[in-house]
Amino acid sequence: MSNEISQPAAGVPVIPTVSGTGFTPAQINCPEDTGLSVLWLQDLALKIFYFQGYLTGTKVAEAMALPFSGTVDQILEALKREKMIEVRSSQMGLGEGSYLYAITGAGIIRAREALDRSQYAGPAPIPLEVYNDSVRRQSRGRVQVTQRQMRQVLNGLVFSEKTFHKLGPAVNSGTSIFIYGPPGNGKTSVARSIGNMILSQTMYIPFAIYVDGQVITVFDNVNHQLANEEEPVTTPGRGGMRKDARWVHIRRPFIVVGGELTLSGLDLVFDDTLKFYEAPFQVKANGGILLIDDFGRQQVRPRDLLNRWIVPLENRIDYLSLHTGRKIEVPFDVLVMFSTNLPPKDLVDEAFLRRLRHKIEIGDPTYDEYREIFKRVASAKGIQYSDDGLAYLLQEWYIKTQRKMRASHPRDLCDQIVDISRYLGVEPSMSKEMLDQAAESYFVEL
Repeated sequence: MSNEISQPAAGVPVIPTVSGTGFTPAQINCPEDTGLSVLWLQDLALKIFYFQGYLTGTKVAEAMALPFSGTVDQILEALKREKMIEVRSSQMGLGEGSYLYAITGAGIIRAREALDRSQYAGPAPIPLEVYNDSVRRQSRGRVQVTQRQMRQVLNGLVFSEKTFHKLGPAVNSGTSIFIYGPPGNGKTSVARSIGNMILSQTMYIPFAIYVDGQVITVFDNVNHQLANEEEPVTTPGRGGMRKDARWVHIRRPFIVVGGELTLSGLDLVFDDTLKFYEAPFQVKANGGILLIDDFGRQQVRPRDLLNRWIVPLENRIDYLSLHTGRKIEVPFDVLVMFSTNLPPKDLVDEAFLRRLRHKIEIGDPTYDEYREIFKRVASAKGIQYSDDGLAYLLQEWYIKTQRKMRASHPRDLCDQIVDISRYLGVEPSMSKEMLDQAAESYFVEL
């Protein structure tokens, strides 16, 4: 079967297709293929001129993330006929893309009218229905993890086999995971290791979405990592673009939110000054993972936050509100991970726990697990490991004081040993004196 992408007839909005090599946005051939009205595209071009001044046709195409040939050239020609822009200079032999354009007085008036509605002046957005279709189709491309892959991903962590065998099926579910247990035992480390595995896969997301005349920005440099590509996504010019450059090729998202999360942060964020929206965390995380770290420490009540997730988790659909009052429907293709140090009974009720597919407790390490962690950390930090030294540490600082072991203690104690040895000018070791000094400066009685 051929992997070639057939081109749609002119005037039909382009729906990205899934070829044998994966999901690839198709090429744009004319303004109508964008799914946006020509007048809206003209306003976008005028806003770009208004903000940036003199621009060549090729630069306008880059700013709009559309091909010059067949698309932006038609938009500029229409604006030129209406005397909204004018050609200031041209370079013979280099084509119309090299013409230098400037906005006219009439163009400035129309641009200001468009700016009163929205100051968005970036890549042309994708229609909402096209975005929704792309999320559903890319969902099918998720790689299912195996036991062997999980061992590779979690190789640097030490915990029980029982816990390990719960994590694989939870990741494959692609729905929700509730990770709980005492602090310092690796809950966040587990989540981040799984996130790194997800980051090895790639997908396409749009710069922005268009719905009812409104723009919702999706891509941002903080939460999304560009995929490594041998060729640039866009090659504007006489030959057009290799594919629809309104889409960004990224690694599947792994987004972490903590105490800053609020209910308003889970809905569309409208900027009253710029007059366009920013997508909420769960939309930016579509196709990947959203980690709610330190759950229960947010400024909003946990039950209110959890109630917000009930419909998306059950139906895999989320509903977002525009400031006009209209609600829009978007896919909820997110693996949501809740990580908390607090007892589940203090956070959620039975009804919500039932909706969370996988509940995984990461408890305190056993003596054997603690020993394995200490050996690994000591080796990594250049400390000569000693079973006698560890036995002394456990007896004096855990058993006698009835202190609970945490998986993070070996790392922190070894750091203390390294700090002390550097100060004293001696080799770091697990001597009784060094261990006592490290523990005295690390542990605090609560």
